[in-house]
Order: sequence, then C-alpha cells, then structure tokens
Amino acid sequence: MYDLVIRNGKIYDGTGAPAFDGDVAIEGDRIVAVGTLDDAQIGAETETIEAAGKIVTPGFVDAHTHYDGQITWDPFVSPSTYHGVTTIVTGNCGVGFAPCHADQRDWLIGLMEGVEDIPGTALHAGIHWDWETFPEYLDALEKTPLAIDVGTQVPHGAVRAFVMGDRGPAHEVATREEIADMKRVVREAIDAGALGFSTSRTEKHRDVDGKVTPSITAHAEELTGIATALRESGKGVLQGISDFYDFEEEFSMFRKMAEAAGRPCSITVEQQDARPDGWVQLLEAVTKAQEDGLEMRGQVPPRATGVLLGLTATLTPFSFCSSFRDAIFDLEKFEAFPLETRVENLGRPGVRAAILGEVEQAEAPNPLIGEIVTSFHKLFPMTDPVDYEPAPENSVEGIAKREGRSPQEVAYDLMLENGGQALLYHPLFNYLPGNLDYVEQMLEHPHTVFGLSDGGAHCGVLCDASFPTTLIQHWGRDRTRGKKLPLERLVRMQTKETAELVGLYDRGVLAPGYKADVNVIDFDCLTLHPPKVVYDLPADGRRLVQRATGYEKTIVSGKVAFEGGEPTGVLGGKLIRGSQPAPA
Repeated sequence: MYDLVIRNGKIYDGTGAPAFDGDVAIEGDRIVAVGTLDDAQIGAETETIEAAGKIVTPGFVDAHTHYDGQITWDPFVSPSTYHGVTTIVTGNCGVGFAPCHADQRDWLIGLMEGVEDIPGTALHAGIHWDWETFPEYLDALEKTPLAIDVGTQVPHGAVRAFVMGDRGPAHEVATREEIADMKRVVREAIDAGALGFSTSRTEKHRDVDGKVTPSITAHAEELTGIATALRESGKGVLQGISDFYDFEEEFSMFRKMAEAAGRPCSITVEQQDARPDGWVQLLEAVTKAQEDGLEMRGQVPPRATGVLLGLTATLTPFSFCSSFRDAIFDLEKFEAFPLETRVENLGRPGVRAAILGEVEQAEAPNPLIGEIVTSFHKLFPMTDPVDYEPAPENSVEGIAKREGRSPQEVAYDLMLENGGQALLYHPLFNYLPGNLDYVEQMLEHPHTVFGLSDGGAHCGVLCDASFPTTLIQHWGRDRTRGKKLPLERLVRMQTKETAELVGLYDRGVLAPGYKADVNVIDFDCLTLHPPKVVYDLPADGRRLVQRATGYEKTIVSGKVAFEGGEPTGVLGGKLIRGSQPAPA
C-alpha cells in the first residue's frame, strides 16, 4: 500500500516538461508513482492530500546558504523553510566552522560575523563545539535533529587557519608543505561527505575587525593544489566569489582550479554599478570554458541583491553621523536605546536638524557601505506587497523631487514611520535605474544556475532566503515590467538544476525512485510578505525574516514536515554525505 498520495494536482515535475494533471504516490521516503495511480494500493492507512487547484513541485534545493551555525540549534532552518526549501547546502564563500582547532573558535565566529553579518553573540551561545576536524563536524551534524536535508562544503578560510595557524588569517604565502597539508584536509573532508570546496576572493568579505577574508590573497599554487584533492577523490564541486578587478588574472585562476579538479565549478555573477558590464565579461568567459570542456557555471539571483536599512536594521542613511549615534546609543550602558526612545530622540527638531546638517560630511568605513547609505536614487520605501523591480520615480530621490525636499529629509521621515520599524530597500546589485533586464538575461543564460540566497546570513541587512518564492511568484505570475518565464522552467531552476549543481541526482524530480521531497502550493494565492526584524536567535540575537503564504504542504522524505510554512514537528531531515546517484 502507498503511505501517502497527493491527488488531483497540477504537476510540475522538475524536468522542465509541461505541467500535467495527476497524482503522486509515496512509499517510505521515495516516490513510487506519478500520474495515474493504482487504486488497489490506496488503503485505509494511506494518508491523502487533496491538491485540486494547486500545483505540485519537487522540494526546492537551495545550494547557497550560510546556516553552518544555525543548523546546530535550529532543526527547522527558518526562514528558508517558509519558502518550500527541503534541501540546503552550507559552507559557501570560504567561511564555515570546520575544520577548527579549539583556540580558533572565536576567530572563526568573528570571520562569519563580519562576512555574513550573523550576530557573534548568537553563534557563541548557540554552537556547542564537539569537533575539530571536518569529518568530526559531519559526525556532529549527523547526530543533530533536522527537519530538512543538509549538505555542506569545506571552506577555504577555515582550512587555511587550521593548517597555517595565525599565518593563514595574516595572508602569508603558504609553503609547499602547507599546501600539501591543506590538500590532505580537503581530501579528508570530501571523502567523509563534504559536497565540495569553497573560496572567497572579494574585498566585500571582511571579519568583524574589518580584515579581508584570509583566502583573498591565496596564490594560484595554493588554489590549484587544493583543487587536485577533488580530482583524486573523483567527486565534489568548487564554489567561489571574486571582485574580478584584474579580470584576466582572476578568471584564469578559477579556470585553473576547475582544470586541476576536473570537477564542476560555480562562480557568483552580479551586475555592479561601478562595472555595469562586468557580469557580461564573466559569463562570456564561462561560456568559453564550457566550449573547452570545463563544467563552469555562474550562480545568479532571481532579483536584485537588496540591502535593507532602518532603525531596526544594521544600517541607516545616517549611521555615520555623530548626532545620530548620540540619539540612538546609550554610552553609559554601551547599548542601543530601546526603539521607542530612539524614535523619540530622533523626532526632536534640534536632533533632526543636527543630523541632517552632518549627513553629507559623514564618512562611511569603506566605499561599498558609502554607496549604500548615500545612493538615494536607489533607495526605496519598502512596500506591501514588496516591489523588487521599483521604478526610479518611486525612489527617495524621486519623492524628494516631487515634494521639493532633500532626499535626506525624505529618508529621515520614512525611517521613523511605523514606530521606527519601517525599512528602506536598496537594490545594491543587479539593478541599474531605468534598466531592469539584467536579472532576466542572467536567468536565461545557458550556463547559469539559480542561487545566492545567502539563507541564514546578513541578519541585519538582507533577507534573500525568500528567493525561491520570488523565482516562481514574480517571474512566473506577477511580473509587469518585462516578460514572464514559463513556470515549468522556473521550477526546474530550483529543483533539478540546483540539486545537480552540487551532485545530488536523487532529488529535484517527481518520478519513481526519486526522494519524496514535495511541495503542494496554492499558486494563485502565493504571496511574499515584507521582511520583518525579529529577535529569536540565541542570546536574543536579531535577524530579518520574510514569510510567504501559499505553501500548503512541504513534504520531506515522505512525511509532511511543514504546513503553511510552519513546522509540524516531523524531523525527517538528515545530513547528506557526498554526491547522491540518480535512481536506477
């Protein structure tokens, strides 16, 4: 008898084929029939889910998250599981918590806090360290209760410090012996079940003290030496990010890594205002590598990378004004005033005038943050429903022109709305005012794959774990400022394609023999709600979460793990060890 059947749904099977009406049957943790079922195998004990008027998809696979710490204390891995995600991959961008000597724990937490904006207090309180080596980390995760499946990669930053000690974070050149030892550590991790190896070469990634990530200065011999560990093991993938300031040299380094590994490699692709055509150059180089037989791909987002600013977030347009800091921060207690007090202080005419008088002379700690807090032509009020392709005339600068005020005045007043809980949206990457075609071109490129949600990270500035909902809701149903994409293609992008990107061939498709991870979605009513700040991390740590309605059932390993995005208490997830073969 079937254990569970989903009846009368519109099935998007993950292959990209047109949808069809039918049923899905599950036994244990596997799909056993799709289409027309054998009624003789439906018994009194069979659980039935009625899906008439709903769409049925494979569970979504998010290959780019940073839940490395959170999965050790949160079995439900929110907010990704509010959005139909049933498999996540951590250890991206060269940061993570293994391997790690005991005396390096504080440094690794500081690296993660700086690079991914995850509160260090939460990581200190939430992580219970019982590992040093990467295999020991995997053993610890295997014992951890999980509601969804988790795969992880071995991060370059941690490996460098583990082998080189203080010389690794200090950006010293690795010796031949150290390269050989790093290769051994990575090979050990891959053989134990790591899905791949990740590295970062971007100045955006800095630790809590502002020092650039340790892998950014690693030379070609180190990177290719480590990559040969994957060739020798015959498994694993490479993942990386770079600024590509010297494009030819940087891309050559990634290409050499892919050649040395003989394994798939994916690289972050984003449009940046400073180099608006840089992403085109990168994808042209990826295409050439594909033509030469190298499996290189670009990881791309389904919307602009959106920084959120406000009194409850990490940044505001006035963060670097001394009068603003005086108004929001209690120097005696060395902590921020309560929100009500901050709003009251900022509402005083004298305080307002002082801050507005300082803002143009205030200096941000680096050019990127300076761009974020001063680009009023790319700063927008957060709306409900959220507009992720906002028109330039709706920007703070556009409002200011209509109202005859300065952009700083408009931003100041917007920030105080809703009792100081209002958020402003800054589409940092993949948005150039007046041109909304970048993301569309990236998504439709033959050598890209959906990714970059950064789920679990950037707790005070981003909330992109909702990317899976944006991909199908915005691009498949609601988009008005450009063409939509076929829903069957969109479903494939975040099921079969993302699973295969990291070597998981056992999921992402609704067909007999595949893993029974399934979403039942009320697509007509699917709604992405505005992000909100909550304080539910360990030690009352802050993070941004974004919910959606429409995910009626999310099934993991054959059991309903989430209803309406909320956990049922079923903990059927597990650690994924290594690449998984497709069903026979």
